[in-house]
Amino acid sequence: MDLLEAIILALVQGITEFLPISSSGHLRIAGALLGQELETDLLFDLIVHFGTLFSIFIYFREKLTELFFSVFRILKTPIACFRNWDNDYDLRFNTFILVSMIPAGIAGFTIRDQVETVFANPVGISAMFMVTGVMLYTTKFFDEGTKGLTLKNTFIVGLAQALALLPGISRSGATISMAVYLGIKREDIANFTFIMMIPVVAGATLVDLLKLQTTGLAEGMLMPLIVGFFVALVSGYYALKYLIILFKSKGIFYFAWYCWAIGIFGLVYFGLMAN
Repeated sequence: MDLLEAIILALVQGITEFLPISSSGHLRIAGALLGQELETDLLFDLIVHFGTLFSIFIYFREKLTELFFSVFRILKTPIACFRNWDNDYDLRFNTFILVSMIPAGIAGFTIRDQVETVFANPVGISAMFMVTGVMLYTTKFFDEGTKGLTLKNTFIVGLAQALALLPGISRSGATISMAVYLGIKREDIANFTFIMMIPVVAGATLVDLLKLQTTGLAEGMLMPLIVGFFVALVSGYYALKYLIILFKSKGIFYFAWYCWAIGIFGLVYFGLMAN
């Protein structure tokens, strides 16, 4: 992988990680179009995911700081904290994050390897883009939500996040769409659906790090990985910022047309190549 390819793929990851159009699907499609070996893309995927993970930390730094100190309060006086459940938003938010991790955590440790085999099939990825488009477009028919976060609805949103193990299913698209279906307030959706990504993405990245220790680093990959990290960080930050603005003002159903276009292109292009 040369620097130009690294920049292109990192931009794809940074822009699409938060936009509801599936970063993993785009990286696989882009890798296939560039003629890259998909296993090599998985290694590069690790570093650019680190970049977008750091962009979440930077964007939500104030909220994350509050949640961090809330954890210390819980550890110091757990009984007193939970007695104050109704009045302690940070306590509830941290609990909801833990609840939302359960489905993706179970799926990641049980079926992740089987699901990853789909990454090598651009036709399958293209079909999942079509599914993402349907999820996004149907949000158009739901009114703006008025409900707050609860243990039940955050677990259901966590189930939607587990679907993102499938390449071409957008993590943000699935979680935001599900939260809209459940009638959750947009302010809560914007904060929760992106912060809930942190432990899941960090956990998956850690697993890939352990794999890197055994597979090693390909020759000439160090500079593309460094450049890819920073390109993904900067592009991810601005994609996240402007998506939240767009979602709060207009919604996300517009992205359905893009997902359908990518899906149709992939089904036709890669389907013909396979034949």
